[in-house]
Amino acid sequence: MKKKILFAVAIAAAAITVRAQDLKPANVPAAVKTEFAKKYPEASSQKVGWEKEKGNFEANWGGKSGEDNSAVFTPAGAFVEIVKAIPVSELPKVIAPYVKAHYKGAKIKEAGRVTDAAGKTMYEAEIKGGDLIFDENGKFLKKD
Repeated sequence: MKKKILFAVAIAAAAITVRAQDLKPANVPAAVKTEFAKKYPEASSQKVGWEKEKGNFEANWGGKSGEDNSAVFTPAGAFVEIVKAIPVSELPKVIAPYVKAHYKGAKIKEAGRVTDAAGKTMYEAEIKGGDLIFDENGKFLKKD
């Protein structure tokens, strides 16, 4: 019994570690910090939090929660994407009905406008259980 409980705790800890891992700035590669400072110089006057997620490095800054902006970089410093928090009301109008129809009882908690390295825009709608990703017109792409 004791072994089963320890195994369950280890699995839960591993699951949490896979999602996102808060980092001290000293643990962020210099190439990432340099590219971040070049791309977002306005962030230098704000508190920036760092996370490691899916092998990449994410900088979070701005707003009351400190996460109005989330920029993602590869370990080599290449820009991947930025997510800017937006009011749920600014999502394309087709997203809320899609969520209502396909995720019974789900409520969109937060929303974001995603811009990738190529300049392509997508939208992110956070519901309990994950993020839903939509294209620039509000067409569902995937659950993250």
